[in-house]
Amino acid sequence: MTERITPWPEGTPCWVDLMVSEGRRAQEFYTALFGWQFADQGEEHGHYAVALVGGRATAALGPKPPDREIPSFWQTYLAVDSADATAAKITGAGGRVLMPPEDIGQKGRMAVVADPAGAVFGLWQSRETTGAQIANVPGALTWNECMTRDFEVAKSFYTNVFGYELDDMSSGDFKYAVLKVGGNGVGGLGELPSEVPAEIPPHWSTYFGVADTDATVAKVTELGGKVIREPMDSPYGRMAQVTDDQGVPFCVISVGG
Repeated sequence: MTERITPWPEGTPCWVDLMVSEGRRAQEFYTALFGWQFADQGEEHGHYAVALVGGRATAALGPKPPDREIPSFWQTYLAVDSADATAAKITGAGGRVLMPPEDIGQKGRMAVVADPAGAVFGLWQSRETTGAQIANVPGALTWNECMTRDFEVAKSFYTNVFGYELDDMSSGDFKYAVLKVGGNGVGGLGELPSEVPAEIPPHWSTYFGVADTDATVAKVTELGGKVIREPMDSPYGRMAQVTDDQGVPFCVISVGG
């Protein structure tokens, strides 16, 4: 279990959220799957609903902006000391700023950006809100990774912008590196396998912890979701990739209580 109420170190995936058309339906799905409770942030924040595990924040659901056509996906936010300075570094390194830095009341300052291959992620400069307060337990945020089609370009971009140390685990056709901050693994960077359809773009993936991966996958299908990748064992836990009942993909992995 990881609990935190202070700002996460720069470069650490510190938050995830999902913008969907049917917010109430999404809340019902994830409550049934993970046992989440929700804290509505009110009309001022568009009824952004923070998901709680044991009373601690771990993720959020929100409505899609009415003035923009955007896909629904679990968006990863990386902690930064300055959203403005990091956004400038991103453009200098070949990425793009999709939504310039802006204040979210007194909660923090955020931006939405993309790496050179188009993988979208957020930046979060914390103030009152530091990000996830609990991780690495069933129902909570557990891992985030960027899957790309040009591993070397991605390594250069993320190390230049965020100063990551890399623990490169690549072997043969398998290309993957753990992103480290202060010697601690905080996320992953991998190359999409050749068999992944071309229409699947580079992206950041979100993993939620579960007590029993197989039982969770069965529950996903019972709730109207789908299985993308069947449960499989890994050195880090039994994992699977699924979608919710609105077609949004995410991953689950077994963790201790």
